[in-house]
Amino acid sequence: MHTPPLYLHDVLIAGAGPVGLFLACELRLAGCSVLVLEAAPEPDSPLKRPPFGLRGLTVPTIESLDRRGLLEAIKERAAGRETPGTAHWMKEQRRPAGHFAGIQFFHDQIDTGRWPYHLAGSASNLATDMASIEAVLAARAVTLGVEIRRGFAVEGFAQSGEDVAVQAGGAAFRGRWLVGADGARSVVRKAAGIGFAGTEPEFTGYSVQVELAGAEVLTPGRHYTAGGMYMFSPPGTIGMADFDGGAFHRSAPVTREHVEAVLRRVSGTDVSVTRLELATTWTDRAFMAEEYRRGRVLLAGDAAHIHSPLGGQGLNLGLGDAMNLGWKLASVIRGAAPEGLLDSYGRERQPIAAQVLDWSRAQVALMRPSRSARALESIIRDLVATRDGATYFAERVWGVGLHYDLGGRHALVGRSAPDFALLDGTRLNEYLRGGRAVLLDFEARPTLGQCAGGWKDRLVYLAVDAKERLGLSAILVRPDGIVAWVAEGGFDKADFIGAVSCWLGAP
Repeated sequence: MHTPPLYLHDVLIAGAGPVGLFLACELRLAGCSVLVLEAAPEPDSPLKRPPFGLRGLTVPTIESLDRRGLLEAIKERAAGRETPGTAHWMKEQRRPAGHFAGIQFFHDQIDTGRWPYHLAGSASNLATDMASIEAVLAARAVTLGVEIRRGFAVEGFAQSGEDVAVQAGGAAFRGRWLVGADGARSVVRKAAGIGFAGTEPEFTGYSVQVELAGAEVLTPGRHYTAGGMYMFSPPGTIGMADFDGGAFHRSAPVTREHVEAVLRRVSGTDVSVTRLELATTWTDRAFMAEEYRRGRVLLAGDAAHIHSPLGGQGLNLGLGDAMNLGWKLASVIRGAAPEGLLDSYGRERQPIAAQVLDWSRAQVALMRPSRSARALESIIRDLVATRDGATYFAERVWGVGLHYDLGGRHALVGRSAPDFALLDGTRLNEYLRGGRAVLLDFEARPTLGQCAGGWKDRLVYLAVDAKERLGLSAILVRPDGIVAWVAEGGFDKADFIGAVSCWLGAP
């Protein structure tokens, strides 16, 4: 008689960064057992704290955190902290809303009326730092019962048709699924044999904290020069891009003398670095995994895609992976959906990653120390200064235009659900806290409620109107907050049942 294997965990996650932790929370919310294996023995790092750890959260990320009841804790930690960019443009009178390769656009330029499904008053962006978001996610994970083992670097694995055996930190672990959220040099991705394709770097980027002599020759803000780019925030926070083809990144220790030489070359000044307090390097290498899933192994975050930190899209892209994957993997584990549902993860997320990688590459093109790049910069500045231009760049930078091709006939299908303010005083996002789908029936039709009854264990049915319903009579929202179906008047029963079955499985 065949004896089924004993699974110690439903899912093993390599990596306890924000992506791995958020995914772990999503899986535990659905009742899955989760073990997170992290190589670093301690979570803290000066590079995760301000100023280098500062990150801007996009609209989809803010909405996801709100839908899971995490946003207020993030806001509390961010309260009173300078937003990204404030340190570099402190003399600006207008409120910065973001930038493209350092070219700013402002809130007063943006016409949010161009986004018909982005409700007035919805969030735009929020500043936080890596240390804070990791702390909030780790606390939630522990509260939910996630097991986190630090100092356990994944060394390899072997998968069968039923499980994955993982070696980490000299120990062995077994799970039904393995997710690699272990960064750009992902051991999981490499061991799975998943290809990683893209474009090689053009520059070595530097983020340094220094003490300077003769700092008055440096102008605060971001500057493009004949030697590259530098960004200076007094008294000693500096970012630089040295167009050396990425040659110095991880090739040698970052010394005071080296930083001084690069700064002088890039800035064209004779400024002196008297003390190097903190330094890290990075590049604009832009690569993406050719597959997000191979058998029982999946990838998320930097393990699936890497690019330069220009514009701060990496964290948001990874958290979006976790939100998309979590409920799908949990549904498969619980037997509520067929394994094929997991194929929609890569199908939906890879195009989003490709867009972000190209967005990063476009900024690099504008930064090159060449005459043609300066000419392009002049044109982009003119475009950003217009209302149409600023609105376009805000839509891209804020992530407002996020859309999955779900084949729906309505423009809202495949987009993030508006956080409808309901007439009973609640909001739509509040009903997504438990990680279940939501059917919001503005007209409280008994027939629609009866149709939804077959999925009552996976679906929250709400029969309540909203202050503004955007011309809709009903809306079906997936567990990740993405609209799966809408009705504008009467509803087609077969169409509704097909939409629910597609995403939640048969009742």
